Amino acid sequence: MKALVTGGGGFLGSALVRALLAKGEAVRVLARGEYPELASLGAELVKADIRDAAATAKACEGMDVVFHTAAKAGGWGDPREFEAINVQGTLNVLAACRAGRVPHCVYTSSPSVVHAHHDVEGGTEALPYPARYLAHYPRTKALAEQAVLEAADADLETISLRPHFIWGPGDRHLLPRLLARAKAGRLRQVGHRDVKTDTIYVDNCVDAHLSAWDALRAGKPVSGKPYFVSDDAPIGVWTMANRMLAAAGAGPVGRPVPAWLAYGLGATLEAVHRLFGLQKEPLMTRFAASELSHAQWYDISAAKRDLGYAPRVSIDEGLRRLAASFA
Repeated sequence: MKALVTGGGGFLGSALVRALLAKGEAVRVLARGEYPELASLGAELVKADIRDAAATAKACEGMDVVFHTAAKAGGWGDPREFEAINVQGTLNVLAACRAGRVPHCVYTSSPSVVHAHHDVEGGTEALPYPARYLAHYPRTKALAEQAVLEAADADLETISLRPHFIWGPGDRHLLPRLLARAKAGRLRQVGHRDVKTDTIYVDNCVDAHLSAWDALRAGKPVSGKPYFVSDDAPIGVWTMANRMLAAAGAGPVGRPVPAWLAYGLGATLEAVHRLFGLQKEPLMTRFAASELSHAQWYDISAAKRDLGYAPRVSIDEGLRRLAASFA
């Protein structure tokens, strides 16, 4: 089978590429950078941007499935860039799938598309999209997810996965930022509660994507539906942060600051950055303060039932592997 992975040079994307190659599939990577290590494993590389509709259409030609993992993440940035990559880029991928007669598209979404900034404990896919978002990332990911789900029909079967807090060896974003702040003495706990959150080890996340494709190929009634996927072991967000830092030989997180103070600081810093046109992400944002001070874990019964998904790497095992990667 022939698979295209958009954003195949990223943390999740590259892990997915390796897993597909290990299964004997022919893999094409659509990414903005150059990744010779993936080429050396046998992947075909296409250096392009999903904002380029023509290049995206060409990359999709002859594919049996598209795993759309490419996105602009973060709690701060130019709204036009979030729109162009997350929304228009996804529309380009969907149009390319239709033009290339690609039968299946597996989209990587996020639970933040339905998080309304209050505690969510055991939430299901029945949760509605909120009326207001605190950042352009969840807003544009929600628009993209809706487009993916609405595109589902007999010619193009689509599915949306909502992994939260993807972690593990090879992470070039989340853990490095935690480490940098911890070493600079600027990592503080937001709020006095160690609220529980979902996590998903990168190998489990890859398994979820492959399970979704298997379910589509098997003709199961999953097209046009979203699914939460996780390690199925909610854990305190600060407990997890400290365990990850310890695996990297750093930490722990500093003493807590009140959640209301962090939220207020985020609002102030956002206003200052907008006033002076600062592009660098503020030290704190309202989105980050809300994410870190509210429980966020979801029931993955639907993914287990419909996709046959089951996490095979526990948090303890994942942390052992993470520590080994630093050693």
